[in-house]
Amino acid sequence: MSIRSETRTECCAEKETRKERKTLFLSPPNPMASPSIPFRDPHSNPKPNLPSIPTPMALAAAPSTPFPLSLPRKPPPLTPSAAAAAPAHLETPSLAIDHKLVVSGGRQLSGHVDISGSKNAALAVLAGSLCCAAGPAVIRGVPNLSDTRTMAAVLRSVGARVEEAGGGEVVVDASGVSSVEPSPDDVGRIRAGFFVLGPLVARFGEAEVALPGGCKIGARPIDLYVRGFSALGAVVELRHGKVRVHAANGRGLIGGRFHLDYPSVGATETLMMAASMAEGVSVLSNVAREPEVADLAQFLVACGACIEGAGTGTLVVTGRKQLHGAEFTIAPDRIEAGTFMVAAAITRSCISLSPVIPYHLSSMIDKLSAAGCRITQRGPSILEISAVPATTGGDLQGFYLKTSPYPGFPTDLQPQFMALLTTCNGSSIVEESVFENRMHHVEELQKLGARIKLHGSTALVEGRKPRSFALYGCPIAAADLRGGAALVLAGMAAEGVTEVGGVAHIDRGYENFEPKLLSLGAQIKREATPNSVL
Repeated sequence: MSIRSETRTECCAEKETRKERKTLFLSPPNPMASPSIPFRDPHSNPKPNLPSIPTPMALAAAPSTPFPLSLPRKPPPLTPSAAAAAPAHLETPSLAIDHKLVVSGGRQLSGHVDISGSKNAALAVLAGSLCCAAGPAVIRGVPNLSDTRTMAAVLRSVGARVEEAGGGEVVVDASGVSSVEPSPDDVGRIRAGFFVLGPLVARFGEAEVALPGGCKIGARPIDLYVRGFSALGAVVELRHGKVRVHAANGRGLIGGRFHLDYPSVGATETLMMAASMAEGVSVLSNVAREPEVADLAQFLVACGACIEGAGTGTLVVTGRKQLHGAEFTIAPDRIEAGTFMVAAAITRSCISLSPVIPYHLSSMIDKLSAAGCRITQRGPSILEISAVPATTGGDLQGFYLKTSPYPGFPTDLQPQFMALLTTCNGSSIVEESVFENRMHHVEELQKLGARIKLHGSTALVEGRKPRSFALYGCPIAAADLRGGAALVLAGMAAEGVTEVGGVAHIDRGYENFEPKLLSLGAQIKREATPNSVL
């Protein structure tokens, strides 16, 4: 049975005899009754009743000497049959020739595009599968991306068995995990590789994980992780590019209270996984409310965890001694959906997309509606976006955009929307408040002719002049995942041919990106870049 078919989830076994069941996850009202747009986020951020728990132990004086890692450092080799069962698309990424996308602009799009499972949710759930000591986790809707392949390699490096069952279904058997030190090379490739610290410390009371990788879009410090683990009764050491964590009592983590200074998605997910098997009750406040966090919480609950408050600013986690496997389906990728919505807008086209969860897209719908796009809900999970001048009553208009944590506008869509604004009438302001260095795409857009003035993390975008192209094709290069997608979209709106290098960045987060664009009528092709190796 698919987990997502459940409408109410019971978190604790001892609550089953109560007359009133408690809904753990906010179930927003079905917006199908009315196609009116924009949709509003339904989260009201209710505060759960916080239990009285003891103050966590003071760890300031804890010794900083290295601790023994009692588990074997290397996982046992796979048997020939197991090695043969390992799927090709989940193999460890290897060195490969880089590519570029050659985009011919000025073409309208039409048709329908299928949205893949959420990359960010899939990475967190794959990491969370390490919590399952009893039975395999069957995870559906996992997108085939270089990042998910890298995460599979991280799991294998500690002894988990990862197999593909086909159609985006991945089976993870973590019962045989035999190491608490994942491959530093694999962890160093993606930010989410660091998340396995939570499950490993929760299960074994100790772990050593390399500092994370990912896009170079700004500082992403781990101080929240360090202080969070300390609040759960752990000693944390940072040395030689690695984080070493062990339970101070020598047995395991203990419940505690921790307030995040910033609602970091990664810190919220890692600490939630750690608390799921800590002794006692943990209260995490000012946590991230992103849908991907709620997805991970739903998965952990399906595996036997007790988590209340997912989707709100406070999580109450009652630790369990052991979690078991479960079946789970990843939610649709709201960032991919937003990217294709921009693709329709920037080419002044009309397309439909599914599956989507409309209330996850509220902030994007608001901005596109303000620009003049017409967005209509055609079914429970289908949206149609039209930016054809005949339906919008004129050309699109600029607007003000500021990124912020959910339910605010997502930073992962800022580059794509900035590309759109270069083609709109009037002046626009884009303010990046999440990452201080997420403006690499500005220089590349300027090469295409975009009129952008950058002041720190704020950009002033002057729209196109009347009766003219805003952008003109030329060779440009992606420096990060979302910026790369933005450059491809800009090339689709530009006059002439645009060559976008650094496609490996795009492959990290978009499944079948150019085939999907081709199916909509875009003229785009992938070519190898000579003498370039990833």
